[in-house]
Amino acid sequence: MSESDSEASDATLLSRYAAGEVAAFESLYRRHELRLWRYLERHLGERALAEELMQEVWFTVAREAGRYRPTARFTTWLFTLAHHRLIDAVRARRPHVSLDALEEDRAWLPQLATEPAAGPLAAAVARDRAQALRRALGQLPLEQRDAFLLHLEGELAVEEVASVTGCNAETAKSRLRYARTKLRELLKEHA
Repeated sequence: MSESDSEASDATLLSRYAAGEVAAFESLYRRHELRLWRYLERHLGERALAEELMQEVWFTVAREAGRYRPTARFTTWLFTLAHHRLIDAVRARRPHVSLDALEEDRAWLPQLATEPAAGPLAAAVARDRAQALRRALGQLPLEQRDAFLLHLEGELAVEEVASVTGCNAETAKSRLRYARTKLRELLKEHA
């Protein structure tokens, strides 16, 4: 008896896809598409480029499914792929740029328009807060923004953020701390 897609681990779904089960890939995609999309779109602030990178990441997942070995969580691998595509995109656009606690973050960030707002006033407030967050994220240094979004959207632990970004855990922790401090400052009127 096989486990249902909603109960299957990410690694199991990827393995089933590698064995030819397309529905397993679709389940994996649905499970992670929104977080990955938010990571890319909020990092770049450009919907078209985020869509392009999103496709590239999922094409890579599909292409490499048979070679995937679960040495870390699937999300760590997925966001590492996304991070690499992001670095390439940023370098292509701005060659001079150098790129070298989840619940806590969600608690103080302004509520984003990820769920339908009740009524027009609530929808307007949610839009304003989402725009304020985008502007604030755009003011962070690239390394801090990347660490913060990997932690928030990718739900990656500090050690996983360090692994994805190629730095040590202390550097990743510092980047997260500086990002939180700056975002709190920039968003205090929207809290």
